[in-house]
Amino acid sequence: MPKVTSADGTTIAYERDGSGPPLILVDGAMCHRGGGPMRPLAARLRHAFTVYAYDRRGRGESTDTPPYAVAREVEDLRALIVEAGGAAHVYAISSGAALALAAAASGPGIVRLALYEPPFTSEADVEGGARRREYTGRLTELLAAGRRGDAVALFMTNVGVPPYAVEGMRAQPGWSALEAIAPTLAYDDALLGDGRVPRSLASAVTVPTLVLSGGASPEVLRHAAKATADAIPQAGHRTLDGQTHDVSPDALAPALTDFFGA
Repeated sequence: MPKVTSADGTTIAYERDGSGPPLILVDGAMCHRGGGPMRPLAARLRHAFTVYAYDRRGRGESTDTPPYAVAREVEDLRALIVEAGGAAHVYAISSGAALALAAAASGPGIVRLALYEPPFTSEADVEGGARRREYTGRLTELLAAGRRGDAVALFMTNVGVPPYAVEGMRAQPGWSALEAIAPTLAYDDALLGDGRVPRSLASAVTVPTLVLSGGASPEVLRHAAKATADAIPQAGHRTLDGQTHDVSPDALAPALTDFFGA
């Protein structure tokens, strides 16, 4: 398995497939190459791009180097861009979109940027801000106490999975794999900051950007996608009809191919 070394010595594992301009895929929370949406998406993009899928730090076959800082994850992505030749397209989903946004704002290397439903909240959503602070506090407590399973359950209920469904998942063999990467939930939480669209950061992104949302996604996510696009100088917004946050690679791949191939 190929790997790159980030600036702080963290080893980042990745896989590469296809041919054409380099395109790096960035996962959201609780996902990595062995468990998440990127491999199926890569299979649908490999005809047009050299696709890089990687394990974010602390996940899969990548290592970790505490303490965590958003800047370190930006360095991880930049190390992969260097490995890809120094310039690449980047697609990112959910909280991974916050990471890609920070990377695009921090310097050159990203040619075009596509984001799917970054989970920010509106500045006017007072209740959403309060819920976010409550979630952050509880997540911190659970991880500090070593209660990884409860931390995963908290995350899942926070994103809308019914409690009875979470309980059923805890009885499945795959739950241990989720517990293994539970500490990275704090990383994604840090990436989202106070939860609001980071307008000053977004205004520093100077590359063409496409922000996507699903037509069947919750209103808060659709609104966040539009607000994020409005905050980026060269960004457009597109809705994928009938899609949710769990976007189908068959629906997403053509939109990405059109944008990155333009």
